[in-house]
Amino acid sequence: MTDVINLMNDLLWGSILVYLLVGVGIYFTVRLGFIQFRHFGHMFSVLKNSRKADTAGISSFQALCTSLAARVGTGNMAGVAVALTAGGPGAIFWMWLIAMLGMATSFAESTLAQLYKTKDDDGNYRGGPAYYMEKGLGMRWMGVLFSIFLIIAFGLVFNAVQANAIANAMNTAFGFDPMIVGVVIVLISAFVIFGGVRKIARTAELIVPVMALAYLVLAFVVMFMNIEKVPEVLAYIFKSAFGLQEAALVVLVTQLLKP
Repeated sequence: MTDVINLMNDLLWGSILVYLLVGVGIYFTVRLGFIQFRHFGHMFSVLKNSRKADTAGISSFQALCTSLAARVGTGNMAGVAVALTAGGPGAIFWMWLIAMLGMATSFAESTLAQLYKTKDDDGNYRGGPAYYMEKGLGMRWMGVLFSIFLIIAFGLVFNAVQANAIANAMNTAFGFDPMIVGVVIVLISAFVIFGGVRKIARTAELIVPVMALAYLVLAFVVMFMNIEKVPEVLAYIFKSAFGLQEAALVVLVTQLLKP
C-alpha cells in the first residue's frame, strides 16, 4: 500500500501537478493583467470595512481568517525546511515566484466561488469549487468527485498530519504524552467544528491574526538579529536560483508549458 501511495505521490507531484499549477498561475497572471500586482494596495483598503457581515453569511475578514487557517500549517515551516534541504537556497526564490503566481490563481478561484455561491434552506451561503464545477462547467459529477476527495483529504489525511506534528512537537519540547495531546486536539476541534460555519469563522477571526502576527514578529526578530548578513543571504538566494541546475529546471518547465 505504501508503494502505491508513493508511486501516486511521485507521479502527481513530480510529473503533473507542479507544472500544471505553474502553468495555470502564469495563464491567470497574464490573462488578468497581473492583477496581483496592480491591485495589491487595494487589498488594504478592502480590509478597512471587512468586519461587516449580513445575517446570511460571514464577514470578509472572517472568510480571510478561515482561509488562512486552512492554508497556514505544517507545510509553511517543515515544508520550507525540506525545500531548502533538497533544493538549496535558490529554492526560496522559486517559492517566492510560485507564491506570486498563485495569487492570480487564488483570485480566480475566489471570484468563481462568489459568482456561483447559493443560499441553503437555512439562509446561509454555500459555495466553492464543487459549486462552480456543477453550475459553471455543468459537470455535477466532477463536483461530487471533488467533494468526496476533499472529505477524505481533510477528514482523514491533512488533519492527521497536523495533529501528529503538534503531538510530536509537544512531546519533544515538553514531554507531553502524544495520546493525551491528540485527545485534547480532537475535543477542541469538535467543539469548534460542530458549532457550524459561524463558530469556525469566529474562532479563526480570534486565533489567526495572533498566529500571523507572532509568525511575522518571530521572522523579523530573527532577521534583525542577523541584519548584517541579510544582503549576503539575498545575494546567495538569487545566485543559487539562477545556477546551472536551476536554469536547466526552468528550461524544462518552459518546454513542458508550451501549448
